[in-house]
Amino acid sequence: MHRRTLLRTGGVTAGAAFAGSLWQEAACAAAPGSVYAAPRRAASPYGPPGAPDANGVALPAGFTSRIVARTGRRVGGMLWHAAPDGGACFPDGDGWIYVSNSEIPLLGGASAIRFGPGGEIREAYRVLSGSNLNCAGGRTPWNTWLSCEEILRGRVFECDPYGARAAMPRLAMGRFKHEAAACDPDREVVYLTEDETDGCFYRFRPAEWGDLTAGRLEVLCATSDTGPVTWQRVPNPAAPLIPTRHQVGAAKHFSGGEGCHYDGGVCFFTTKGDNRVWAYDAENERLGIVYDADSPLTGVDNITGTPAGDLYVAEDGGNMEINLITPDRLVTPFLRIDGHPESEITGPAFSPDGTRLYFSSQRGARGDAAGTAGVTYEVTGPFRR
Repeated sequence: MHRRTLLRTGGVTAGAAFAGSLWQEAACAAAPGSVYAAPRRAASPYGPPGAPDANGVALPAGFTSRIVARTGRRVGGMLWHAAPDGGACFPDGDGWIYVSNSEIPLLGGASAIRFGPGGEIREAYRVLSGSNLNCAGGRTPWNTWLSCEEILRGRVFECDPYGARAAMPRLAMGRFKHEAAACDPDREVVYLTEDETDGCFYRFRPAEWGDLTAGRLEVLCATSDTGPVTWQRVPNPAAPLIPTRHQVGAAKHFSGGEGCHYDGGVCFFTTKGDNRVWAYDAENERLGIVYDADSPLTGVDNITGTPAGDLYVAEDGGNMEINLITPDRLVTPFLRIDGHPESEITGPAFSPDGTRLYFSSQRGARGDAAGTAGVTYEVTGPFRR
């Protein structure tokens, strides 16, 4: 095990293991040819979102919101970046850190906000600079942030959310239009989505778990949307001439890969072109569809989850909602941002104790393409854990 893994790896909680078992039980109960039972609409376990609060956020009873950062305004001693996108939280002594990408050209990168035990903001700082259109990414078990460039031949940067080490490109993870990443500590691989109309779903197998400098990039291969899959090695991850998604003839193509989240043997990912939430059952190497409908969830994008097994899926457009998908396949709106019709919700992530949810409206109320009106929020309440 790499030294960094020993330094900052946390153990798998009983809740996380139980959540995975719930989804696996659903898989076992599904009809042949499908991984999970059909989604259903029903009342939310939290109740419906109420009237918008002073911040324009409609929440169930018992939940409150606050704005923690605005693009171009000072937070914790620095100016918050434009177009906030993918994010994750990390433990930090008696507090925690929220890291957020910036999806702007050439000056993208990522920033971090350090919180104290009561949620007070202690400081903010850059953890990545000089990269390009940093969209989503993912948190590693050894507490680093993988920031992904959504450009032709984009890179994955491994960043230190604590600000002690310089960010490093991990070129062995492939040069393509990266979107999101999710680590699977059970199989010691990192899953990767690709934001192309004919993008692929990848996994990176590091030569040594905890060190992403070298390894093998593989692509998922399948002949249908549900059922068994195989993996084949991508011959040239650097892709100077032939894109990675076109190097393996048997590769399965997805319509605009977006968010990615791993929990208890299942990797969930979203595709915006067909408004689907997928599930890769890593234990049984089978592919399935968790959500495939037009309502209530529209414009699927970033995704995160809780130890209770609940998935939270953010909308790019739609009604500017974060929707909840429970392990028993209930799909229902959790929150809504009013007055931001030309924006998208990005970067949902829970604090380490599960009591606070962070996310952003990338383009804010003005909806400008440069993301100069971005807003980053915190929601506190009785989340199921």
